[in-house]
Order: sequence, then C-alpha cells, then structure tokens
Amino acid sequence: MELWIAFTIFAAAAQTLRFALQKALGATGLSPGGATFARFLFAAPLASLAAFVLYQQTGVALPFPDLPFFGFVLVGGVAQIIATELTVRLMGMRSFATGIAFTKTEVLQVAVASALILGETVSWPAALSMAIGFAGLVCLSFPAGRTAAFEGRPVAFGLAAGGLFAVAAICYRGATLSLEPAPFLLRALLALAAATVMQSVIMAVWLVLREPGEIRRVLQGWRRTGPVGITGLLGSLGWFAAFSLQNAAYVRALGQVEVIFTLLFSTLYFREKLGPRELTGVLLVSLCVIFLVLEAA
Repeated sequence: MELWIAFTIFAAAAQTLRFALQKALGATGLSPGGATFARFLFAAPLASLAAFVLYQQTGVALPFPDLPFFGFVLVGGVAQIIATELTVRLMGMRSFATGIAFTKTEVLQVAVASALILGETVSWPAALSMAIGFAGLVCLSFPAGRTAAFEGRPVAFGLAAGGLFAVAAICYRGATLSLEPAPFLLRALLALAAATVMQSVIMAVWLVLREPGEIRRVLQGWRRTGPVGITGLLGSLGWFAAFSLQNAAYVRALGQVEVIFTLLFSTLYFREKLGPRELTGVLLVSLCVIFLVLEAA
C-alpha cells in the first residue's frame, strides 16, 4: 500500500471520530462557532510543537516559507472556515439533506481546481472512479422520496461549500509543495501549524466581535473541547501528509471512505439500520475506493 493511501484512510477515520466528539459538544451549550474554534485552538500549539520537534530531529535545511506558501495557507484556511460555516447554516434549513448532497461535489470540483491551479490532472480510470463515488454520495445524502427538493438557497450553499472545501484542499497541497525538497512529513506539519494558527486567530477575532464570552466557554470546557482539537489535529495531519505525497483530487476521492466509517459507527454503535438506498451508496463509494487503490498499486 502506498503511503498516501494509508495517511488518507487514517485521516478519514480520525475525522469520523472528531465529528462524533464535536456533535457531543452541542450538549455543552457551545455555539457552532465555538465548537469550530475548539478544533483549531487546541490543534495549533500541538501542530507547532510537533513541527518544531521534527525539524530539530531531522536537522534539514528548510526552504524559507515564501509568499506563495503563506498565500496558499491563508486562502486555504479562510476557504475552510467559510465552507464549514456554510455547512453549519445548511443544518438549519428544511432542505438540509439536499444541500449537504451538493457539498459532496467537492470530490469533482477538487479535480477541476487541481488541474486549473496546480496543473495536476487525473487519469480517465480515476475520473470514472470519482464519478462512481460521487453517485454513491448522492445516494447517501439526498432525502428518500423527495424529488422536488432543489430549492435555491440549500443548493447554492451546498455548491459553495463544496467549492470552498475543494479550494482548501488544493491550497494545502500547494503549500506543502512550496516547501520542497524538505521531507514530506515536515512539510505537512509546517503547513498544518501555519494554517491552524492563522485559523485560530481569525476565529478568535470573529468570536470576540460576534459572540462575546464564547472563547471563555471553550476554555472552561477544555475536558470536552480538548479531545476535539486532538482528533482534529490527527485528522488534519493525515490529510496534509497525503496532500504532500499525492494529487489532492486522488486524496479527497479516496477520503470518501469516511462515509463508510461513519455508517459503520452509526450501525454498530447506535444500532441504526441501513435501507436499500444507503446500501447502494455504500457499495458505490466502496467501488470508488477499491478502484482508486488498485490504480495506485
């Protein structure tokens, strides 16, 4: 198994756990902004420390982070924050499931953005695999029995969120590439540290201006918010490491395995049953993952 595949699967598993922990934060009274801030706040110092320790151990001469590096980190970090906010807003809409389905277009949008921004294209077999996986995601996301759910705002929010998540993935890939020829893991940690620090600052300013007192609640609930930051850090490290080794389109397509982990967790832990539509979606996503792994082999 190629290393980028292992990192992607690890990232998807860690992200599934983070979402489960972050969902539980709703019982603490934190706002969506506070829960998102917790992810960055606790991840930033840990990522910075890990990058420093690895740099000391490797003893390599690092290329000085240039303007493209900080540009990629800034654009990617802001895109990720806005995309997350749009996704949160979708949760309050009647056509939430439809909107979420359109966020899944990230899988296709990242392939297009990767070709336009970084000049990295995918093979035809990989493109077919991504299309199969996207069909599976649609089966899992669209509400059953609803054919006239294409309402304006959910669709717009979903497409925008998917596009912004795609931009974030491409920018993070670009940030790691700009630090070559440093070792891939060091490049991943440096880009991750820079992104989480910047996102923590942006979110802190936002919460001070828009939600006074929320930062205090995040810090007071560190026993619950801390694990969110740690699992978020592990997941992000997996994504960044994979981005430093492989085209972001391949990484995000293989990352669809996350939905399988989520459904397994839901079925085995919460004892929820899957219907024919969910089983079809899982089958299609599984085929996508298998095809991508076989092509990479």
